[in-house]
Amino acid sequence: MGEKRCPHCGKWSDWNQKLEDPCDHCGKPLGGEDLEHRNRDRQKAQERAESWIFYIREDDSDFVKFWKKVGNTFYIIYMSILSFIAWLIAALPG
Repeated sequence: MGEKRCPHCGKWSDWNQKLEDPCDHCGKPLGGEDLEHRNRDRQKAQERAESWIFYIREDDSDFVKFWKKVGNTFYIIYMSILSFIAWLIAALPG
């Protein structure tokens, strides 16, 4: 455990090395810009995942979930074959 200066009020508070720890004086998180940056990165990653055609949402029907799983399976097989061919081409000359 240590101390960290609050980026909002500027006073020192006890800190357990977590970005979400609240300031003892103002109650705002001690993470400041680091916390905002991490939240932005998580939001971008979630948006990227949801934009993929085979992303399975909780509100999808069972029919759609089934076909998205089939699509995911074929995509994995397809990419595995292409990766193997690329590896084979790279390994043969050397």
